[in-house]
Amino acid sequence: MVAISPELPDNSMTFREKNELEFEVLTDAGNQVADSYGLSFELDEEARRVFLDVFSLDLASWNIDGSWRLPIPATYVIDSDRTIRFAFVDPDYTKRAEPVTILDTLRDIQ
Repeated sequence: MVAISPELPDNSMTFREKNELEFEVLTDAGNQVADSYGLSFELDEEARRVFLDVFSLDLASWNIDGSWRLPIPATYVIDSDRTIRFAFVDPDYTKRAEPVTILDTLRDIQ
């Protein structure tokens, strides 16, 4: 299992350590992987102001390419033949794939 993020490696490492993750967090420079799945978007001016004024977060300084682009959260289970066995994509970052569904999918391909 891996996570992929457009953040600078130091930011991803801090997230990994803070949350005691036992898997790799890889850097997707310029959202190239997200783009290949059709999953990235650029924040408009209004959203940038919210990030800066409400959250005090300059996303461009966190992303390795200095952009205001984010990936849409997604979960994929891909088998050794590179076949996507499960996909969950939702632009609402608070909605995530159910862990039991992911585990069931993994069991089915073993």
